[in-house]
Amino acid sequence: MRQRDTGKIVILTGAGISKESGLDTFRDPDGIWSRVRIEDVATPEAFVRDPVRVHDFYNARRERLRAGSIEPNAAHRALARLQADWPDDVLVVTQNIDDLHERAGTTTLIHMHGEILQARCQACHAVSAWPGDMTMESACPACTQAGDLRVNVVWFGEMPFEMDRILEALEACDLFVAVGTSGSVYPAAGFVREVRMIGRAHTAELNLVPSEGHSLFAERTYGPATQVVPDFVERLLNEGW
Repeated sequence: MRQRDTGKIVILTGAGISKESGLDTFRDPDGIWSRVRIEDVATPEAFVRDPVRVHDFYNARRERLRAGSIEPNAAHRALARLQADWPDDVLVVTQNIDDLHERAGTTTLIHMHGEILQARCQACHAVSAWPGDMTMESACPACTQAGDLRVNVVWFGEMPFEMDRILEALEACDLFVAVGTSGSVYPAAGFVREVRMIGRAHTAELNLVPSEGHSLFAERTYGPATQVVPDFVERLLNEGW
């Protein structure tokens, strides 16, 4: 591995980094989609068909996130430390809709799949902080219209947020790291291919088990995120890559 102690870094995180904080993943055998049908709660069509059910689903997940036992773990804190101490740009792109990166101290962050603690108004398109329950009677803080709020997350069939900014960062990065991702959800699963096509960046996968695209990474380390991510960050800060 070539040794560098500076350069732009892009880190992609998935559900695996938050699992050790007590949040369910989606695609594990015992994950959320093993218990709830995507078509019932995570598509625009589902919201049109049964908005109450969709609201209830996200209300339950929001309540779980607010539980006092759910806190950022050592992996979240390590990435925040890397962003604070690395001499060049570090961008965290997360597929997660929780706020654990922010609570750990990460500041330069893109939630490509949105944020569960936000509401989006379908009438005026305003996005507002929304930590509590959402119902059909909830009114938009911006336009005061009731009945048009939805959770500000990307549903199946919708375009992830800030893709232009993400692709620009991938083109410019010198190191791309994927943490806690299954490698099965696109477009995020294709980011390592984008980086490899450009040919300038080193690539690393940090995961509990090999992802579907593990063979595309030059460096692969497997184990719990709370172990492998802090170790990786410590090495980067002390030795580069």
